[in-house]
Amino acid sequence: MLSLARYKEEVSKELVSILEYWMHTVTDNEQGGFYGKIDHDDIVHPNALKGAVLNSRICWTFSAAYNQTKDPQYLPFAKRALDYIVDHFIDKEFGGVYWTVTAAGDPSDTKKQTYAIAFAVYGLSEYYLATRDETAKQYAIDLYNSIVQHATEPNYGGYLEAFARDWSDLSDMRLSAKDANERKTMNTHLHVLEAFANLYRIWPEPSLKKQIVELIDLFLQKIIHPTSHHLQLFFNDEWEPQSTLISFGHDIEAAWLIQEAAEVIQENELIDKVKARSILVAEAATEALDTDGGLWYELDPANDHWIREKHWWPQAEAMVGFFNAWQISRNEKFLKKSISSWRFIQEFLIDPYKGEWIWGIYDNYHNIAQEDKAGLWKCPYHNGRACIEIMRRII
Repeated sequence: MLSLARYKEEVSKELVSILEYWMHTVTDNEQGGFYGKIDHDDIVHPNALKGAVLNSRICWTFSAAYNQTKDPQYLPFAKRALDYIVDHFIDKEFGGVYWTVTAAGDPSDTKKQTYAIAFAVYGLSEYYLATRDETAKQYAIDLYNSIVQHATEPNYGGYLEAFARDWSDLSDMRLSAKDANERKTMNTHLHVLEAFANLYRIWPEPSLKKQIVELIDLFLQKIIHPTSHHLQLFFNDEWEPQSTLISFGHDIEAAWLIQEAAEVIQENELIDKVKARSILVAEAATEALDTDGGLWYELDPANDHWIREKHWWPQAEAMVGFFNAWQISRNEKFLKKSISSWRFIQEFLIDPYKGEWIWGIYDNYHNIAQEDKAGLWKCPYHNGRACIEIMRRII
């Protein structure tokens, strides 16, 4: 089995490679910020829309890479992303962030998606950790307040999915075309929790801590299935599940992110509770592991329908989630699964010629070639973070 020292060395080199791609290929030197789309063939689409989620994730990734490595070359790119978010995505009139802007930086889709605002909080908080820029911190706090003020569901807890620009109701609240049109989702709550925990690192307010505790309780009581230990994905206001779909990448991502949030607020009893559930969630995710180390995408157990594709981001999260399960349990099988995920990524997902990772492969090992290298959803956050987390965890 790969030694821990070698594992750390390999992912450290891969982090450098990922970030070089984004620095040299994705930077938009003509219209500002970063290109909104680079396709599978590495063709730049200079007029593509630019997304709030992508830019916030770029801000987070370069800030976090600096915080881990102290390499000063990463800070200008973190600042480039920060400046673009502040200048083009933050809605100065109504608060929150726009979903997309044009290639020139003008508002395009002005809806307020709670998920996108959370990622802006996440990125700006990490930027503050890197630079101690008080302006970035204040923007992060203001965006947090916009979520709490406008998105809180007052009767049953948690946060609603989306709103019009002025925070009025929307009939279509979906995060993407593949999602169910429900008012509450696991995915948004997971990333609101992630964002609030990162904000707490720089702004340890009691009211924020209370929000984090409530979110963790929602995962333990409502979102994680009590017997299968998979995450339930879509809910109505009363937290009644509206889908049987299983997303294995979200399972293994949640298996470490919820624990991280509990550790950030230093609630020991809650940490112990979450660790116990983290092992069960990680174990549930192993149901989708193939013999090659890759993690299948989705299953609907209601009709036994599998999406037998291996996308880049679940593999990255598997590296961290299974490593975390090994750290908690010291069960070597989880460490082996983390390393097997990395070996799968090396063999099938890393582009050795042009850099970055491809979107994924089908069950016949053909590339999912119509999908982006960089785009509204394809970013350096999952793979960059996986490298940073493994580096951080191997002392």
